Amino acid sequence: MFEGHDPALVALSVVVAILGGYTGFGLAARIRGTPGVSRRLLLAGAASFLAIGIWTMHFVGMLAAPIPADAVYLVLPTLVSFLICALVVGISLSFVSIGEPSQRRVIWSAVLLGAGIFSMHYVGIHGLAGHFAIAHDGAMVVLSAVVAIVAAYGGLRAFLARQDGIRLIASSIAFGIAVSGMHYTAMYGMHFVPLADGSHQHAAGRLAASQQSLSVVVAVLCFVIAAGFLLSLVPDPRRQTPTAAGATIDPMAEASGGAAQPPSPASAALPRPMAAPLGGLGQPPRAAPAPRLPVEGADGTHFIDTTEVRSVRADAHYTRVHDGTRERMCPWSISEAEAQLDPSLFVRVHRSHIVAIPHITFVRKEGDGAVIELDGPSPHRVPVSRAKIAEVKARLGLARRQA
Repeated sequence: MFEGHDPALVALSVVVAILGGYTGFGLAARIRGTPGVSRRLLLAGAASFLAIGIWTMHFVGMLAAPIPADAVYLVLPTLVSFLICALVVGISLSFVSIGEPSQRRVIWSAVLLGAGIFSMHYVGIHGLAGHFAIAHDGAMVVLSAVVAIVAAYGGLRAFLARQDGIRLIASSIAFGIAVSGMHYTAMYGMHFVPLADGSHQHAAGRLAASQQSLSVVVAVLCFVIAAGFLLSLVPDPRRQTPTAAGATIDPMAEASGGAAQPPSPASAALPRPMAAPLGGLGQPPRAAPAPRLPVEGADGTHFIDTTEVRSVRADAHYTRVHDGTRERMCPWSISEAEAQLDPSLFVRVHRSHIVAIPHITFVRKEGDGAVIELDGPSPHRVPVSRAKIAEVKARLGLARRQA
């Protein structure tokens, strides 16, 4: 069965899955930094593109397969296969795109995503009707499910591990492997069994589409995925970070070798820190610390004094600023926040956390790292990585006392 596939359509099916994954994960990356209705729209868009990528890959792969010439596709099972896929993928994305996902949540999300790919395939396969029955090799069915779940886990892990364009590339490739690997593993264990004349009457009276009609639908969806992919490459001004010269670099363009972009009118309107004088010959100028941080509210952008800031936590391409009472979304990245904050008052204690030294009230070693508590009406704790423990102790005066 597998040997008769059209190589060009097989390659196209894998590319379609990767492009759908890139577009879907690109939208999902913006969910955590977007409030309210926009977040739900982004979640729906991400789930839709991932589901379309899965569904289209499946049927491009079916067009590549040596299916009997008299085969038709029953419309109802074919539509149900897409709806199941979209629902399960949406739930899976919501698990990892809202809040700080735990390892358990990532595993369950991978299981759901793999189950969505698996169920879509077999429901779609049994939408075929004609002078044949479909038989499956049990071992290949189990292996296809394992491939889908394991590769889906790899895709989600790649999606969560990095905060730049390489993350999207790695996660979309893993997603493409999950979808196409599961499909072709299952197809390898699938066989058409010819039936006696008249045994195909189960398709009579039911709405069905020919392979030619399906080709038209698949071609249109391929264009939709390609258009979504191209639109996802358009830089988002909110995700651009400033350079020392005042230009901006988009993380996606930087990952793909893109050049610096001029500042947008909106960003030019915001107050910028003044450059400090040179500290010595050969030393680059350092920008003066920002006195305030922008935070997003339901009615617009507010600014809070840095003296009120207890901690800054990375959240996708944005950050969450804690003022001792609650967290609020800041449009700066964690690297931009580190560059803008006063280094005499703030220290980066973890890849994803910056804290205000004057507000630390508690420190304790925990595992390989440590944990610190920050004051305020709602005290909260922040992890310290092992590599930063010595610096934090020195900043708190603990190293001198112990010496």
